[in-house]
Amino acid sequence: MRLAKMGSGAIGGYLGARLVQADEDVAFIARGPHLEAMRRHGLQLESPLGNITLPQVTVSETPADLGLVDIVVFAVKLYDIEKAAAAIIPLVGPETRILTLQNGIDSIDTLARFAPRSQIVGGAAYVSVHLQKPGLVVHRGGVTLFTVGGRGDAMMEVLRGACSRAVGVELQTIGDVDQVLWTKFVTLCAFSGATSLMRAGIGPILADPESRIFIEQLLEEGMAVASAAGHPMAEGHAEHAMSLWRTFPPETQASMAIDFSRGRPTELAWLSGRLRTLGNELGVPTPAHTAVYRALHLHAEGSELLRRPRLEALEREV
Repeated sequence: MRLAKMGSGAIGGYLGARLVQADEDVAFIARGPHLEAMRRHGLQLESPLGNITLPQVTVSETPADLGLVDIVVFAVKLYDIEKAAAAIIPLVGPETRILTLQNGIDSIDTLARFAPRSQIVGGAAYVSVHLQKPGLVVHRGGVTLFTVGGRGDAMMEVLRGACSRAVGVELQTIGDVDQVLWTKFVTLCAFSGATSLMRAGIGPILADPESRIFIEQLLEEGMAVASAAGHPMAEGHAEHAMSLWRTFPPETQASMAIDFSRGRPTELAWLSGRLRTLGNELGVPTPAHTAVYRALHLHAEGSELLRRPRLEALEREV
């Protein structure tokens, strides 16, 4: 099986490194400093489940250089989706599957404008990882679950078998992934909104009574919007989400919170912003998500103002 990782940062880098370690043929698509670091030094993964050092990897900035593959794992940030979707076309043959492991609920519809919908498989990644620096992916611990559609699809079952041979990857295939995507969306919007706005890890947020009330409100609003949209959460979802968050190391933040702290572009518009828009369309009040969206909107496309305190702190430490 030949795989290409379109987006080789946190999720793509983690899954790709694990599959390379399991002797799968993986090509990484990257850009900028991350591309250069991987060309020069390969890819590193730090994880409580075992570190991986890959001194040499197949990596390119241009998908057309790689030829056709069996599976494209599509894991770019949502603000890059259209440009990246157009770029992967040279990788896609008539039997290729495009597995999107992105946040939000719009990836499949967007990708279907560029490739046959029948070849697109949706999925949700439940793993706390981030790109620490170019060439280095860090996994903080907790669950490492990937839930994807395509049960019974030969290519997805081959991928499931490959993941079963990899350390630190649990991949489940299901028939209908739509509800999984909505469940991940509702849960992630609350987690991302709270950790981004409060600039704190999930542990302190849950330990503080007022902060916990806010993240609970974010979760309840998302559940109400999902129900109005025809995708109600399963009974006990709020308790399940809280239990899931408690399994994370206390300092864990959403990738969006890390992007804000580093002054990078963020997925705010596709998370709390999208949920707020849906609430307006469906007549469901979303005051907490609206507060997140409005408070963070100024810096949503990246900001040096947010990077400066972090850089000054690092300079003091040095």
